[in-house]
Amino acid sequence: MGRIVRAISADASVVCSAIDGKDIIAEIEKIHKTSAVVTAALGRLTMAASLMGFGLKGEKDTVTVRMNGQGPCGSLIAVSDSFGNVKSYVQNPVVEIPLNKYGKLDVRGAVGTDGILSVVKDLGLKEPYVGQVPIVSGEIAEDITNYLATSEQVPSVCALGVLVNPDLTVKQAGGYLIELLPFAKDEVIDTIEKNINSMQSVTTLMEQGMTCEEIALKALEGLEPNVLDDFQVNYKCDCSKERVEKALVSIGENDLREMAEDEITEVNCHFCGKNYKFTSEEIIGLIKK
Repeated sequence: MGRIVRAISADASVVCSAIDGKDIIAEIEKIHKTSAVVTAALGRLTMAASLMGFGLKGEKDTVTVRMNGQGPCGSLIAVSDSFGNVKSYVQNPVVEIPLNKYGKLDVRGAVGTDGILSVVKDLGLKEPYVGQVPIVSGEIAEDITNYLATSEQVPSVCALGVLVNPDLTVKQAGGYLIELLPFAKDEVIDTIEKNINSMQSVTTLMEQGMTCEEIALKALEGLEPNVLDDFQVNYKCDCSKERVEKALVSIGENDLREMAEDEITEVNCHFCGKNYKFTSEEIIGLIKK
């Protein structure tokens, strides 16, 4: 079970949300059986989506973050609800590439940089909000920061990290997202920059025993911060047989008739791996719908 803590400065001009995503990323590794570098890449994107979704106002609002930089892991996608609960998927879960020049997992090499980061926000309106920016880093946190500044005009700082054990289990996973409101004063910005420059990586801080609450407050140190929210978040897939039925209906009558030729049709959920079985009679029933 993960945790998100959101802190706010005394003048309400800057907010920092921090996540402890170790259990969530461990669930990703368990479901998708990802290699180490893919666990790190998909883990970072998943925590970013959770932090972005946590800020949505409507109870049924969702945010979908997708990246495809033409790297060996292919497309990565993460979906979060407004409570920060997330699900995610990667096209190629097993990628084996050398460590980067710093001796760390080469997330940039796995994701690639020749592509787009897209964000779709379903806010209950007629049409969802869609924003796209070119991938500038492939390290994901920098790409999220660039997206928020470019597409949503929100000055922000994002940091994300995943530590993977030699046996591929998750040792640490966390991150934070700092967002400044338009009325933030120059001295507030200067303080944030000073704090960020003096902070070690998120996973290092967690290895030292710091909680996500302490990380959020440290990021806003000097601005008299207070904790605004403290929520438990989970890896949560909302798939169901009814939702799968709707997806099958959408593919068209001809394809359904072809499926109905088989006695049993199996459909797997990309996000959680759950298997749904449909008999030939059930498929024919969907055609009649």
